[in-house]
Amino acid sequence: MFIFILIILGLIFGSFVNALVWRVYKQSEFDIISQKKPNNKKIQKLDISKYSILKGRSMCPYCKHELSATDLIPVLSWLLLRGKCRYCKKQISIQYPLVELFTALLFVISFLAWPTTLNNSWEYLNFVTWLIMIIGLIGLAIYDIKWMILPDKIIYPILIIAILSFVTQLILGRATIDLIMVILSSLIGGGLFWLIYQISNGNWIGGGDVKLGFLLGILVVRPELAFLVLFLASILGIVYIMPLLISKKLKKTSKVPFGPFLIMATFIVILYGPSIVNWYKSLILIS
Repeated sequence: MFIFILIILGLIFGSFVNALVWRVYKQSEFDIISQKKPNNKKIQKLDISKYSILKGRSMCPYCKHELSATDLIPVLSWLLLRGKCRYCKKQISIQYPLVELFTALLFVISFLAWPTTLNNSWEYLNFVTWLIMIIGLIGLAIYDIKWMILPDKIIYPILIIAILSFVTQLILGRATIDLIMVILSSLIGGGLFWLIYQISNGNWIGGGDVKLGFLLGILVVRPELAFLVLFLASILGIVYIMPLLISKKLKKTSKVPFGPFLIMATFIVILYGPSIVNWYKSLILIS
């Protein structure tokens, strides 16, 4: 029953992720235009509130027609409408149902692979906090894939939640690791990217990757797990890029967003990191 509830919640929040990504992008477009033409009266009259993350109404990304409740049923509405807008008949990207399904899948996997026993309200709170993190992290991954940017409007709220969660655990004596270890983990997660960013003058890696690195370091809380995130993200990136380079679908000068690989590695480490570290330690001892 709990798994069924997680599937439904995952589908609903997956739909929210799609809306979040699109609205943040539209807000960024408005900000850029406003900066370029601050005195343009037409721009000043544009109603940016309709792209509000919390208050904005769902609409077709093409014709901007507000969607009815029957248009917003996760996955099902897309299938019934054959992937087209009910009003303008333009094709709606398959991204929408895929993100909804993927979010539901991650919710269920997180429950099945959660590293601690959910036997009290505190553990359930930690688990729910992680589900909230999933929503934000998927949004970041999609945004980075589509526009190669990791927006502050998504990173900072996740960062604040992560810090508040850890501080609350410290105050209540629930933290399983001390503050110094979390700081070290964060420095490992973001410090390397910060150095690369400084050395390359921002040409090799973006500022968003630096912020994401610090955030992910806080999430995994342990320095060795932060190292593991960087290692796995690099492996995932190589596995993705090498076939594309060999087939010449990518050039050596092509830019590839690294955020999705970092986020994917973090999912793995949060759920399986300690087991991977213990396996590696036993492997060294055996050898």
